[in-house]
Amino acid sequence: MTDQPPRVLSGIQPTGELHLGNYFGAIVQHLALPADFPGECLFFIADFHALTTVRDPVFLRQMVRDVATTYLALGLDPSRAILFRQSDVPEVCELTWLLMCVTNTGLLERAHAYKDKVAHGLEASMGLFSYPVLMAADILVYDSSLVPIGKDQVQHVEMAQDMATHFNATFGTEGVGDQPPTQFLRRPEWKLSKAPYVPGLDGKKMSKSYGNTIPIFATGKVLKKLVGRIVTDSTPLGQPLTVEGDNVLALLDLFLDEGRREQVRSWYRAASRDGQPFGYGHAKQYLAEVMETRFADAHRRRETLIADPSQVDRVLEDGARRARQLATPVLERCRVACGLR
Repeated sequence: MTDQPPRVLSGIQPTGELHLGNYFGAIVQHLALPADFPGECLFFIADFHALTTVRDPVFLRQMVRDVATTYLALGLDPSRAILFRQSDVPEVCELTWLLMCVTNTGLLERAHAYKDKVAHGLEASMGLFSYPVLMAADILVYDSSLVPIGKDQVQHVEMAQDMATHFNATFGTEGVGDQPPTQFLRRPEWKLSKAPYVPGLDGKKMSKSYGNTIPIFATGKVLKKLVGRIVTDSTPLGQPLTVEGDNVLALLDLFLDEGRREQVRSWYRAASRDGQPFGYGHAKQYLAEVMETRFADAHRRRETLIADPSQVDRVLEDGARRARQLATPVLERCRVACGLR
């Protein structure tokens, strides 16, 4: 395997409407990567992975388009990054099988995510059990060098490292003299995303699983109703509000710069804003206003994309073409390694 340029890869599952947890936990970092990373950036919509939980084909198609539309509306530049649908790259499934043939079941049985999901009642399907192998193929098939992840995904990338090492050891040759060992698959490294904790409506981590999310593009009455459900304490109007641990303030902090954060804290401590009473209801109203302002331009771009879905189709088609150009030589190396060519 010749030296490859650095490549960063990340994916997002189309299992529901994207929310503030997705935005601050992953999307913000993804949008910044093309300008900061000295190599190629790949972002895929993980519709194969979604099949472990989604059983409605209409919903899945809708969510795939929604994810792509959201990324483009929020500013992802497809000329500087590759955005594509996982299932448009068939090479990933073939590599999954090749990896499964050299992966011990004991490795998969130790997967924390699998055990946790089964413990929470999710069906123990072979798709769910072999999820780490498909994720490894997602990473390895593009010669990815860096995978930004949250803490809960570290084990999966470590599994991908193990699978790459095992595949290379199984089919490669030991180095002789100054010659390095044969390497068919590039060993990726993980990097923890600097993702803040995003509280949901109930104060738990914002997650579709908990049903406590605020969609990125919620507006008007829908947004105000959702924000109104954020759990706070019972401090009456006119009394200083709790600053430490308040869920509304924690969400506001994600949107505001340091100066505005301190200004809002002064309203909390004084229970007053510009000489008028200030309570949790006012804080929630301010959060809704801040959200609408932050995403106003993205809203307009999103409406344009929804009105002309062919724009999204062209981006995904071009992304799949570019992704396959990277995946094909990697898979061909592995086919030769195994004796399939």
